[in-house]
Amino acid sequence: MTGIRGILLCGGSASRFGSEKLLAPLRGSPLASHAARNLVAGAGNALAVIPMGSAALRRVLEESGCDILETSDTKRGMGASLAAAAAASSEAAGWIVALGDMPFIRVATIASIRVALEGGALVVAPVVVSSGARGHPVGFASALKAELVALDGDHGARSVIERHRDRLATLEVDDPGILADIDVPADLEKFR
Repeated sequence: MTGIRGILLCGGSASRFGSEKLLAPLRGSPLASHAARNLVAGAGNALAVIPMGSAALRRVLEESGCDILETSDTKRGMGASLAAAAAASSEAAGWIVALGDMPFIRVATIASIRVALEGGALVVAPVVVSSGARGHPVGFASALKAELVALDGDHGARSVIERHRDRLATLEVDDPGILADIDVPADLEKFR
């Protein structure tokens, strides 16, 4: 079994954004590159899940330090993308699942999730100290591999988290980035 594997989900259609969201410029580089570099720095590695034929996105993510999983499963949604990534890295000791459209999560937050998993947490998620709001990324121990690989559709891992709510470890962080996802161009303008 290897160490904790970072997974960066980059397979969404970005229909609300109206263009190639993950390649939109943010502070001098594509949006997805920020999320990728933060995950690589905090988790120590990242496997980015992208749609088939996404050459420009692949290049950006590879330049940011990611390994790439190109799969048609992204068409079926976030759950299917996560299942493909978990299956492709089944030897991992656990996973930190991050989203390509969340570029502001601090490296220290991601590293704290990795440390919690290494310390034996089954499921771990960050929460904002001031509000108690739970955000991303979420960590999953290897004991949950079968449940992650069985995911499908667009529901992500919420069902896995709910099934193990009694074992969910929360990390209080002062990191607004855990809640800041980019859905529409106005979201990007807020942070420029």
